[in-house]
Amino acid sequence: MFSWLARIVSACLRPVRRYARMNKDDEGEGRDDGLLWYRDIDRHSLGDFSIAVVQANENLEDHSQVEVGRDAVFVGVYDGHGGYEASRFVRDNLFGHLMRLARENGSISEGVVRNAFFATENAFLTLVRRTCGIKPLIAAVGSCCLVGIIWRGTLYIANLGDSRAILGSLGRSKKIVAEPLTKDHNASMEEIRQEMKSLHPDDPNVVVLKQGVWRIKGIIQVSRSIGDAYLKKPEFTLDPSFPRFRLSEPLRRPVLSAEPSIYTRSLRPEDKFVIFASDGLWEHLTNQQAAEIVHNFPRTGIARRLIKTALTEAARKREMRYDDLKKVEKGIRRFFHDDITVIVVFIEHDSVGQKMAVPEVSVKGFINTVGPSDFSILDGVGLS
Repeated sequence: MFSWLARIVSACLRPVRRYARMNKDDEGEGRDDGLLWYRDIDRHSLGDFSIAVVQANENLEDHSQVEVGRDAVFVGVYDGHGGYEASRFVRDNLFGHLMRLARENGSISEGVVRNAFFATENAFLTLVRRTCGIKPLIAAVGSCCLVGIIWRGTLYIANLGDSRAILGSLGRSKKIVAEPLTKDHNASMEEIRQEMKSLHPDDPNVVVLKQGVWRIKGIIQVSRSIGDAYLKKPEFTLDPSFPRFRLSEPLRRPVLSAEPSIYTRSLRPEDKFVIFASDGLWEHLTNQQAAEIVHNFPRTGIARRLIKTALTEAARKREMRYDDLKKVEKGIRRFFHDDITVIVVFIEHDSVGQKMAVPEVSVKGFINTVGPSDFSILDGVGLS
């Protein structure tokens, strides 16, 4: 029996579009089939990776990329909110800032990664400043930002917002163990609410419970992001004609931050894969459930399998079948699930430190863009 929401949308179902089947012809292929895009299997210098994206919003707000170098790999998952402009901007600019700073410093380090985030933030705020006169709501557009880099046997993870990276490692009993490499910068977490209150002791409304959901200033759940200029600088305060973004009192100092949480780890023999995903996946799967799926099923199509499992669960919660959910149009689909991006990076330890004959490529999620990677700009400075 359909729920009330399922009945409402049943009249708006789009014509059925077949999702591409998993078969050998699909391996490594980028496909755009309705609202689902994927590359089931590709090679990076340290193993394989699989990527998939499903759209729920009228305009896709998730953007992503994988950059493959001769002995390094870069992964980015950018979950936008309020629009797609910030997440797309991060996809098009953050990696370039990272490469520039790495070349200037002669290495990749936590400081280089942090400064790449700051450079991207500053560049986006400059864009907002130039365009807010004709498009004022760009001041309310932001993006979570999750980045992973594997270089010379070291894993770097940097995060703003509530996308998540999970490391799958073999435990003593040879069972897979899911280790979170990020913490959610989300006001639903008690730790984040306490952090915000300690940073703003003179603001009793810095975190507000609104309709059962904790929100920063009663507006937004994430406490760190790229963009969201109106919550960072008074010059971007929005006109009262936009009540959704109205602050109860004038902004005196930033309430959101672009300071990433950074985690660094030397890869160990028991480390088998990393799952990078926007929060749309984690709304429906636990860390351990996701890790066990990756561990127990073939690599080919594994990112797509994770998305299908999440969508099946989203449909079940609304008393629907997965096949019925697939027929719901974008926009209306957002009542059931968020845009979801999943990238799984497998680690083959025999490849760590080896010069592998792997093409340097750049894969941009959902837009079927595959081209040469800018990792080549690091040639001659000891990074590749």
